[in-house]
Amino acid sequence: MSTATPLRTETTRSTPPPSSRRAGITGRAPARPSPLAAFHSISAVTAVLLGLVAIGAAIHEPVLIPPLAASAALVHSAPTLPLAQPRGVVGGHLIGAAVGYAALAVAGSSAWAAAVAAGATLALLTLARTPHAAACATSVVIVLQTPDPVRFVPLLLGSTVLLVLTGYAGSRIRRTAPRYPAYWW
Repeated sequence: MSTATPLRTETTRSTPPPSSRRAGITGRAPARPSPLAAFHSISAVTAVLLGLVAIGAAIHEPVLIPPLAASAALVHSAPTLPLAQPRGVVGGHLIGAAVGYAALAVAGSSAWAAAVAAGATLALLTLARTPHAAACATSVVIVLQTPDPVRFVPLLLGSTVLLVLTGYAGSRIRRTAPRYPAYWW
Protein backbone atom coordinates (compact mmCIF):
# COMPACT_ATOMS: atom_id res chain seq x y z
CA MET A 1 0.00 0.00 0.00
CA SER A 2 1.32 3.31 -0.98
CA THR A 3 0.83 6.28 1.32
CA ALA A 4 2.12 8.79 -1.19
CA THR A 5 -0.38 11.22 -2.57
CA PRO A 6 -1.24 10.85 -6.20
CA LEU A 7 0.19 13.34 -8.65
CA ARG A 8 -2.19 16.06 -9.67
CA THR A 9 -2.77 16.11 -13.35
CA GLU A 10 -4.89 19.25 -13.29
CA THR A 11 -3.15 22.61 -13.06
CA THR A 12 -4.47 25.29 -10.78
CA ARG A 13 -5.95 28.26 -12.57
CA SER A 14 -4.39 31.58 -11.72
CA THR A 15 -6.78 33.58 -13.88
CA PRO A 16 -10.21 34.41 -12.57
CA PRO A 17 -13.31 33.05 -14.25
CA PRO A 18 -14.60 35.06 -17.25
CA SER A 19 -17.23 36.98 -15.27
CA SER A 20 -14.61 38.15 -12.77
CA ARG A 21 -12.24 39.15 -15.56
CA ARG A 22 -14.92 41.37 -17.08
CA ALA A 23 -15.44 43.04 -13.70
CA GLY A 24 -11.68 43.56 -13.42
CA ILE A 25 -11.58 45.36 -16.75
CA THR A 26 -14.22 47.86 -15.73
CA GLY A 27 -12.90 48.02 -12.18
CA ARG A 28 -14.48 50.51 -9.90
CA ALA A 29 -14.88 53.20 -12.49
CA PRO A 30 -17.89 55.43 -11.96
CA ALA A 31 -21.05 54.69 -13.84
CA ARG A 32 -21.35 56.28 -17.25
CA PRO A 33 -23.43 59.46 -16.99
CA SER A 34 -26.68 59.72 -18.85
CA PRO A 35 -26.53 61.64 -22.13
CA LEU A 36 -28.48 64.48 -20.51
CA ALA A 37 -26.09 64.66 -17.55
CA ALA A 38 -23.06 64.61 -19.85
CA PHE A 39 -24.58 67.32 -22.04
CA HIS A 40 -25.35 69.40 -18.94
CA SER A 41 -21.79 69.16 -17.61
CA ILE A 42 -20.16 69.82 -20.97
CA SER A 43 -22.43 72.79 -21.64
CA ALA A 44 -21.81 74.30 -18.21
CA VAL A 45 -18.03 73.93 -18.45
CA THR A 46 -17.92 75.33 -21.98
CA ALA A 47 -20.15 78.28 -21.10
CA VAL A 48 -18.21 79.27 -18.00
CA LEU A 49 -14.87 78.94 -19.80
CA LEU A 50 -16.09 81.06 -22.72
CA GLY A 51 -17.17 83.69 -20.20
CA LEU A 52 -13.76 83.58 -18.52
CA VAL A 53 -11.98 83.82 -21.87
CA ALA A 54 -14.05 86.91 -22.70
CA ILE A 55 -13.20 88.53 -19.39
CA GLY A 56 -9.53 87.59 -19.68
CA ALA A 57 -9.32 88.86 -23.25
CA ALA A 58 -10.96 92.14 -22.27
CA ILE A 59 -8.26 92.81 -19.69
CA HIS A 60 -5.50 91.06 -21.65
CA GLU A 61 -5.05 88.14 -19.21
CA PRO A 62 -6.05 84.98 -21.12
CA VAL A 63 -3.51 82.83 -19.23
CA LEU A 64 -6.12 81.67 -16.73
CA ILE A 65 -7.68 79.09 -18.99
CA PRO A 66 -5.41 76.05 -18.35
CA PRO A 67 -5.84 75.86 -14.58
CA LEU A 68 -9.45 77.02 -14.61
CA ALA A 69 -10.43 74.51 -17.30
CA ALA A 70 -9.26 71.75 -14.97
CA SER A 71 -11.14 73.33 -12.07
CA ALA A 72 -14.33 73.65 -14.12
CA ALA A 73 -14.07 70.00 -15.14
CA LEU A 74 -13.81 68.97 -11.49
CA VAL A 75 -16.65 71.18 -10.30
CA HIS A 76 -19.05 70.14 -13.04
CA SER A 77 -18.05 66.51 -13.55
CA ALA A 78 -17.14 65.36 -10.05
CA PRO A 79 -18.95 67.78 -7.73
CA THR A 80 -18.79 65.57 -4.65
CA LEU A 81 -15.01 65.06 -4.64
CA PRO A 82 -12.93 66.99 -2.11
CA LEU A 83 -10.90 68.39 -5.04
CA ALA A 84 -14.02 70.14 -6.35
CA GLN A 85 -15.15 71.86 -3.17
CA PRO A 86 -15.05 75.67 -2.82
CA ARG A 87 -12.31 75.55 -0.20
CA GLY A 88 -10.00 73.81 -2.64
CA VAL A 89 -11.07 75.70 -5.74
CA VAL A 90 -10.84 79.24 -4.36
CA GLY A 91 -8.28 78.72 -1.60
CA GLY A 92 -6.17 76.38 -3.69
CA HIS A 93 -5.81 78.79 -6.59
CA LEU A 94 -4.95 81.66 -4.24
CA ILE A 95 -2.27 79.51 -2.58
CA GLY A 96 -1.00 78.55 -6.04
CA ALA A 97 -0.84 82.21 -7.02
CA ALA A 98 1.08 83.15 -3.86
CA VAL A 99 3.58 80.35 -4.42
CA GLY A 100 3.90 81.22 -8.11
CA TYR A 101 4.68 84.85 -7.43
CA ALA A 102 7.09 83.92 -4.62
CA ALA A 103 8.94 81.49 -6.90
CA LEU A 104 9.01 84.09 -9.63
CA ALA A 105 10.53 86.65 -7.24
CA VAL A 106 13.14 84.22 -5.91
CA ALA A 107 14.11 82.22 -8.99
CA GLY A 108 12.76 84.09 -12.01
CA SER A 109 10.84 82.67 -14.93
CA SER A 110 12.10 79.22 -15.90
CA ALA A 111 10.79 75.70 -16.26
CA TRP A 112 12.90 74.72 -13.23
CA ALA A 113 11.27 77.37 -11.05
CA ALA A 114 7.84 76.37 -12.37
CA ALA A 115 8.43 72.75 -11.39
CA VAL A 116 9.52 73.75 -7.89
CA ALA A 117 6.53 76.09 -7.60
CA ALA A 118 4.14 73.27 -8.52
CA GLY A 119 5.68 70.99 -5.90
CA ALA A 120 5.63 73.70 -3.24
CA THR A 121 2.01 74.48 -4.11
CA LEU A 122 1.05 70.84 -3.67
CA ALA A 123 2.83 70.75 -0.30
CA LEU A 124 1.03 73.87 0.93
CA LEU A 125 -2.33 72.64 -0.38
CA THR A 126 -1.84 69.45 1.59
CA LEU A 127 -0.88 71.30 4.77
CA ALA A 128 -3.79 73.74 4.38
CA ARG A 129 -6.25 70.88 3.69
CA THR A 130 -7.28 72.54 0.43
CA PRO A 131 -6.87 69.77 -2.12
CA HIS A 132 -7.07 71.06 -5.67
CA ALA A 133 -4.62 69.73 -8.24
CA ALA A 134 -5.45 72.46 -10.76
CA ALA A 135 -3.99 75.04 -8.38
CA CYS A 136 -0.54 73.63 -9.12
CA ALA A 137 -1.09 74.73 -12.72
CA THR A 138 -1.81 78.25 -11.48
CA SER A 139 1.64 78.51 -9.92
CA VAL A 140 3.21 77.13 -13.11
CA VAL A 141 1.31 79.62 -15.31
CA ILE A 142 2.46 82.49 -13.11
CA VAL A 143 6.11 81.46 -13.20
CA LEU A 144 6.13 80.85 -16.96
CA GLN A 145 3.87 83.69 -18.13
CA THR A 146 4.68 86.35 -15.48
CA PRO A 147 1.23 88.00 -15.44
CA ASP A 148 0.79 91.33 -13.70
CA PRO A 149 -0.43 90.47 -10.16
CA VAL A 150 -2.56 93.62 -9.94
CA ARG A 151 -4.80 92.30 -12.70
CA PHE A 152 -4.19 88.58 -12.43
CA VAL A 153 -5.00 87.93 -8.76
CA PRO A 154 -8.40 89.72 -8.74
CA LEU A 155 -9.29 87.98 -12.00
CA LEU A 156 -8.24 84.65 -10.52
CA LEU A 157 -10.29 85.24 -7.37
CA GLY A 158 -13.35 86.35 -9.33
CA SER A 159 -13.01 83.44 -11.74
CA THR A 160 -12.78 80.82 -9.02
CA VAL A 161 -15.80 82.29 -7.24
CA LEU A 162 -17.65 82.26 -10.57
CA LEU A 163 -16.74 78.59 -11.07
CA VAL A 164 -18.09 77.74 -7.63
CA LEU A 165 -21.30 79.70 -8.24
CA THR A 166 -21.90 78.07 -11.62
CA GLY A 167 -21.33 74.68 -10.01
CA TYR A 168 -23.85 75.58 -7.33
CA ALA A 169 -26.42 76.84 -9.85
CA GLY A 170 -25.84 73.96 -12.21
CA SER A 171 -26.46 71.40 -9.50
CA ARG A 172 -29.82 73.02 -8.74
CA ILE A 173 -31.01 73.22 -12.34
CA ARG A 174 -31.01 69.45 -12.86
CA ARG A 175 -32.96 67.80 -10.06
CA THR A 176 -31.08 64.50 -10.35
CA ALA A 177 -27.62 66.09 -10.24
CA PRO A 178 -25.51 65.67 -7.10
CA ARG A 179 -25.74 68.77 -4.94
CA TYR A 180 -22.74 71.05 -5.10
CA PRO A 181 -20.93 71.84 -2.94
CA ALA A 182 -20.68 68.98 -0.49
CA TYR A 183 -19.31 71.59 1.93
CA TRP A 184 -18.47 75.26 1.59
CA TRP A 185 -15.35 75.60 3.68
